Amino acid sequence: MRNTAFLAVGIALLIIQSNLYRLIGRLQIAGITPSLLLPLVVFMGVHEYSIARGAALAFLLGYLLDLFSAAPIGLFTFITVATFVVARAAGVRLAAQTLLTKVALAFAFALLEGVLIIVLTAIFGTDTARPRALATLVAPHAIGTALFAPLVFSLAERVHQATINVPRPGEGGQR
Repeated sequence: MRNTAFLAVGIALLIIQSNLYRLIGRLQIAGITPSLLLPLVVFMGVHEYSIARGAALAFLLGYLLDLFSAAPIGLFTFITVATFVVARAAGVRLAAQTLLTKVALAFAFALLEGVLIIVLTAIFGTDTARPRALATLVAPHAIGTALFAPLVFSLAERVHQATINVPRPGEGGQR
């Protein structure tokens, strides 16, 4: 139930993210469009989810992000799973409780995501100028992601609370 709910929220966030450029593009700041999926993946990583289920869900969401963004297949898939695993390993569950820490956490992971994109594009890409061009977009993208992170964390917390498995009377009792 929880995985399905997070998948549905992730798809909705991808649809919103793919249309946000039309609204934010008027600001004339290159790269300011946020990644709405990143805070969701970080939320899943810092909370107590099974690493196998979380990585599988991150893989699926990353693959969908590859399809939505017309990126090389596997780029965001790898980065999304790596983000989940790093967030899980960091174990910063308590650090993601206040507004400031949510923003800082999203900013740090958005910077990490940007650096990974540049490195992977430099290694596997054929255009040598593309990594340098992408480098100028990392900071505005991280700022945009950090600004939207509290909304995504709040949405993810609501989904988390709504899908907590509480045993019903008569279930899971002692025999």
